[in-house]
Amino acid sequence: MIFDAHHHLWKVARGDYHWMTPEIPCLAHDYLVEDLIPHLRKAAVTRTILVQAAQTEAETEFLLSLAATTDFIAGVTGWLDMADADFPTHLAHFRQNPKFLAIRPMLQDLADDAWILQPQVLQNLQHLSDTGFRIEFLTLPRHLPHVLVALKELPKLHVVIDHLSKPPIASGVMEPWATLMAQVAEHPNIYCKLSGLVTEADHACWTPQSIAPYVNHVIDVFGTDRLMFGSDWPVCKLAGEYGEVVNALRTILNQRLGPRDIAKIFCANAERFYGPPG
Repeated sequence: MIFDAHHHLWKVARGDYHWMTPEIPCLAHDYLVEDLIPHLRKAAVTRTILVQAAQTEAETEFLLSLAATTDFIAGVTGWLDMADADFPTHLAHFRQNPKFLAIRPMLQDLADDAWILQPQVLQNLQHLSDTGFRIEFLTLPRHLPHVLVALKELPKLHVVIDHLSKPPIASGVMEPWATLMAQVAEHPNIYCKLSGLVTEADHACWTPQSIAPYVNHVIDVFGTDRLMFGSDWPVCKLAGEYGEVVNALRTILNQRLGPRDIAKIFCANAERFYGPPG
């Protein structure tokens, strides 16, 4: 049984996907529930987390509408403006929906790498910490020093780092990413998603072996209780199909871990992180 803790769905005509251009034709069309279901069945995926792909509350509403009529979507990671002084009010509104489970600022797309350290953002992060609500960070390695400052100020914040913070897998370079992730992992409330790996690898010739050093490093520093699987479908289609992503991670984990720890990463850890706060 697999819990996919990270996938997307979108409808192009909604018009708020700032990153979507004709230059990426495999992504620039609709991906909806009916398109995902065959992949979930083949991979024995029973539950998922649907993650935002646009920086608007309108998209959050759209994703929640999909989740409301789809049994396998356990919850939604949406977007709210964390630089807004009225953030607590907006959060309270969306938390009335039981499938609204987390929020995600798209740090990788913001002009200021230190955006997370703005006073208003830190105040809103404190509110998340106080209420036990979850947050996901979409980062590149260069954002991690600023994330570490925020985590030092907010040690009780419940965070998951998406896509291992996008290490440069295609180049095979490990540092400074490896050291920064080890520092992040020192914070016990921080989880990490084993997701988005094939798209950071060489799209044309990646193998499980080319990804394995990065997966093994986060196993070393996070352990097996704070890692979770995510397909990153349909973004993964830039480099591989859904089943290939599942099989690549299973191949890597089988070389390192036993069945109990693999089951944690593929299901139990996500259930715990996205379960009731606290």
